[in-house]
Amino acid sequence: MTIQKSVRAATAATGRQYTSPGPASGRSDACGASINPYMRARVFAPGLALTGLIALVAMWIEQLSWPRAHGISALTLAIGAGMLIGNTVYGHVATVAETGVALSKGQLLRLGIVLYGFRLTISDMASVGWLGVVIDAVVISSTFALACILGTRVLGMDRGTAMLIGAGSSICGAAAVIATGPVVRARAEQVAVAVATVVVFGTLAMILYPTIYRLGGEYGISNLSATGYGVFVGSTVHEVAQVVVAGRAGGPHASDVAVIVKMVRVMMLAPFLMLLSAWMMRAAPRGSVRGAGFIIPWFAIGFLSVAGVNSLAVLPDTVVRHMMLLDQWLLAAAMAGLGLTTHAASLHKAGLKPLLLGAVLFAWLLGGGYAINVCATNLVG
Repeated sequence: MTIQKSVRAATAATGRQYTSPGPASGRSDACGASINPYMRARVFAPGLALTGLIALVAMWIEQLSWPRAHGISALTLAIGAGMLIGNTVYGHVATVAETGVALSKGQLLRLGIVLYGFRLTISDMASVGWLGVVIDAVVISSTFALACILGTRVLGMDRGTAMLIGAGSSICGAAAVIATGPVVRARAEQVAVAVATVVVFGTLAMILYPTIYRLGGEYGISNLSATGYGVFVGSTVHEVAQVVVAGRAGGPHASDVAVIVKMVRVMMLAPFLMLLSAWMMRAAPRGSVRGAGFIIPWFAIGFLSVAGVNSLAVLPDTVVRHMMLLDQWLLAAAMAGLGLTTHAASLHKAGLKPLLLGAVLFAWLLGGGYAINVCATNLVG
């Protein structure tokens, strides 16, 4: 939402007509008053305060022992709290808060994706070797392709929702869903549905993966080493927090390997977004808005740039930690904004198809992902 639209929405509540600025007058309203930075801040403040507060509470709850033990991230808590408030009391303040909420799930979201690069370095990719990179790439491409084909052609879902679920399942959970949203021009309820599948099946993964690893070792079904288990978890489990929990079953070494492989998978988010944007441009009908040209998502370039700067180790550790904390707050605020604008009726309308698609993708990540890991390891060995 632009500043002009935001001020128009805010002035509508007071009965003052908003008019577009003239060439030489700057931004002004019908009374001729200049729309200064203070006025613009007042327009955005209520919504930003609401989403920011939800984000802070979610980040605090995430640090408690129970959420940490169960891999529940601040992003999940934020969108859950946002949906609860959005379907209850938010309607009473929506008129004054909607512009700030829109800013949270728009510009703040993109800035959060850029700063996500502070979590990565090029050495992360080097530490897992080319085999881990290849496994990640095959898992991502196969899972996303399966989501698009099965979601649209078999289940009859809209393309946007299928792509969001595919991105969340194949790359990095909620962060991938909200990063893909602007590229596919998704609505808030589509993003919320996709995030819900990540939460459901990512939580299931934290239970099943350790169980399968333990039983496989006891009965000789699986011959995965601690390193192999770590690569398997990192290349197939949805969220980073869920990877940490599932990886612990293999011991400290397996947990470390799982996180590194997962972060390499996260690094592939930027090229994924660029390729997806190019594909959507080519697939769009001639003369349509999407077919007008290829637009590289600027936040994907920013993400890679920040990761590159972080790899140089030129910034003090304190600065990097603060940037990571700011990034978590930005993404949590964006999730809160998405939750606030997602209504229960929209989720109900989506039906069971998104969950069914998420279930099939989860089964593929578990079975197909295991096969990919074993085949790649055997080819090298």
